[in-house]
Amino acid sequence: MTESVLDPEDRKIVTLARSARARNGVAEGAAVRDETGRTYVAGTVALESLRLSALRTAVAMAVASGAKSLEAAAVVTEAGSLPGEDLAAVRDLGGVGTPVLVAGTDGTVRATLAAG
Repeated sequence: MTESVLDPEDRKIVTLARSARARNGVAEGAAVRDETGRTYVAGTVALESLRLSALRTAVAMAVASGAKSLEAAAVVTEAGSLPGEDLAAVRDLGGVGTPVLVAGTDGTVRATLAAG
């Protein structure tokens, strides 16, 4: 998906994910949008006793806030791929067809994956 055809709501979650990464100085930033249009933004959690990717953290925040489903997710990362656990978390809440936008640190979307 090219930047020129990216839906404005999807562009928003990519921008939020990029901002979370930069603001917190973490490896990844992520944002998810729930069924009502609310967004949840997170960065990588890297504590000695707790390690969560940014995407799993954002999904957990959505669940903890009462979200029933997800419309879309975005991750800003230097990694070339996403762990299966990240896609599984999105799939658990959003379903197999939930799009996951994977963007580089400059915000350019490199891929759109299905959670399933």
